[in-house]
Amino acid sequence: MRIGDLSARTGASRRSLRYYEEQGLLVSSRSPSGQRHYEDEHVQRVRLVQAFLAAGMSSGTIAEMTPCMAEPNEDRARQALEIMSRERARLSQAIDHLAAARNALDNLIEDNHAYLARSAQDGS
Repeated sequence: MRIGDLSARTGASRRSLRYYEEQGLLVSSRSPSGQRHYEDEHVQRVRLVQAFLAAGMSSGTIAEMTPCMAEPNEDRARQALEIMSRERARLSQAIDHLAAARNALDNLIEDNHAYLARSAQDGS
């Protein structure tokens, strides 16, 4: 199938598919005229890449997992689990930092409300 067909079947834009190839996440064969050609199994690969991206993984991290996706076996499944666990820890840390930032902002908002309430009392 050509890139437009893969795009239609996966919902990924042609630009995204070319990007996936540049990053080593997807490999196509080329026709003599240079057109990309994909196999049916590429549909599942693109969907998997999209799932990893939606889960917050970078293309570089997903590239670490391409051997696990290409030829799955028990060792590669363990490797993928380690990578995904590492990414989960990274996301958890980012969430903790965001929650702390939100709490700090909440405190500033409360201080501002208190200031406005004092100003309103002083002005009446």
